[in-house]
Amino acid sequence: MAYVWLVLLLLAAADAHAADPASSPPAAPAPKARPRLVADPITDGAIISVSLGFGALSELVVTTGEITPQQPQASSRLLAIDRLALTKHEGNAGPTSSIGALLALMYAVADPIASGYRDGASSGLVDAVIYAEALSITWAATNMAKLTVRRPRPSAYQEQERLYEIYGMEDAPSITETDTALSFFSGHTALVATVTSTATYLAFVRSPGSVRPWITLLAGTALTGFVGVQRVRAGEHFPTDVIAGTMAGAGIGLLVAHLHREEASAAQSLWIGFNREHGGGTVLLGGVLGD
Repeated sequence: MAYVWLVLLLLAAADAHAADPASSPPAAPAPKARPRLVADPITDGAIISVSLGFGALSELVVTTGEITPQQPQASSRLLAIDRLALTKHEGNAGPTSSIGALLALMYAVADPIASGYRDGASSGLVDAVIYAEALSITWAATNMAKLTVRRPRPSAYQEQERLYEIYGMEDAPSITETDTALSFFSGHTALVATVTSTATYLAFVRSPGSVRPWITLLAGTALTGFVGVQRVRAGEHFPTDVIAGTMAGAGIGLLVAHLHREEASAAQSLWIGFNREHGGGTVLLGGVLGD
């Protein structure tokens, strides 16, 4: 009899211990699911093809000279910050800015290759698609803005002043080259900003918790600023053109990369329990299954 009472006391103590939430060990936090990047051949292929097609056709239209450029207005109508671009222009600033843009393009090619070696061939292919899509959209958006706004470049203002000095204000010929009125916005700056934002986003996804994303962000921001300053010094763009190009490129690169992000499914969890009742009990089955 004493043995039976001892068993009953142990069972009662076990029930009390199980019913007390304070006595239960804290549940281990679920591991944070790591997001992954995906690409769809049909959707991404269509976006890249249309963007590249529009960019290429608009470039061809510009080379024909059929679009009459807008003539520079009085410099007093410019924003105060843009009047700074009407000073003496540096001849070597243009090639230097092109070198900076070329470096950004080279990184856009090398980064997916590095991802392929580091995270697998599929990761490298997805990163390549993201870069291609972001850059093609930026090219199309830049040309669309240039052909729509047709803002004269700072160099066009200087050319107009030169013509005034030679022929006089009444007899000076109009500027006819289409490219002189494609100032807004800066394509070089937009390109570098696109690569910077795309590369930074990919670095945060591919190498979380490391210094790589921060180095990418700082280096890309410095290169974007350098290219923008050089475009202004070359007389190709106003400061507001550079600012707008930076905003457009950074926004496109960030948006394209983020739209390829897919959160990993939650880990599957399944538990089985027994609910003791008077005269018997019930078996409980529950949990959450990831989709």
